[in-house]
Amino acid sequence: MRKSIFLATGLLFSISTQAQLLDMIKSTVKNKTGVDLNTPVKTKGTTTTPSPTTSSNISSANLGNLTSSQISSGLKEALNIGVIDGVKKLAVTDGFLKNEAVKILMPEKLRKIDTTLRSIGMGSLADEGVKLLNRAAEDAVTEAAPIFTKAITSMTITDAKNILLGSDNAATSYLQGKTQSQLFTAFQPKVKASLGKVGADTVWKNLISKYNTFTGQSVTTDLNEYVTTETINGVFKMVADKESGIRNTPAMRTTSILQKVFGAQDGK
Repeated sequence: MRKSIFLATGLLFSISTQAQLLDMIKSTVKNKTGVDLNTPVKTKGTTTTPSPTTSSNISSANLGNLTSSQISSGLKEALNIGVIDGVKKLAVTDGFLKNEAVKILMPEKLRKIDTTLRSIGMGSLADEGVKLLNRAAEDAVTEAAPIFTKAITSMTITDAKNILLGSDNAATSYLQGKTQSQLFTAFQPKVKASLGKVGADTVWKNLISKYNTFTGQSVTTDLNEYVTTETINGVFKMVADKESGIRNTPAMRTTSILQKVFGAQDGK
């Protein structure tokens, strides 16, 4: 009997000692590492992270009962208004030349010509060359509206909702990506005619000839391609500005479809 009591007492003492030792170890670990061994570690499988509510989900709810067709119509109308307004502002004397956002500069590969001509006192010829590039764009852009309108009309905006809820120039960027090459092909003959009409082609032949004679080089460039690209980019810049205005300024939504469609995206 006494033997049993001694064994039980020894066992209890052993357990108590182990518990104290374990507590000391836990305390030391917590002091050294900040890790509390008494707190169970949560595994990845036991945690539940609530799904974040994305801005697109919130924005989509704001579109109410608008159909994709209505949204597409609103986007196309905004683009059409942007083209008409942009072309109107560009197709005047100094419409390109005095607008720093769209002004056509000397082609990059020919800018050394500008530096060289100015160094020999022929800066006025370089200035005339740049001016006439812009005059050609101002003349040609009068023909741009119907070409752009046709591109907009034939464009199928399959992801209209995403475009509506996109950036301030999302529709313009979409139009540019879908129609740039077609617009270039259709517009290039107009620019070529305008380059001849304002005398830019003659001036640039003279300018390049003088440079080649002075430097002994043989510089050439396709002005038609360059001015066509820059003119189209200028129109897109104006359209993007108009789109941004319609998106952010309710007073610029001058038709019912614009008010309905862009009013729905105000809360995005």
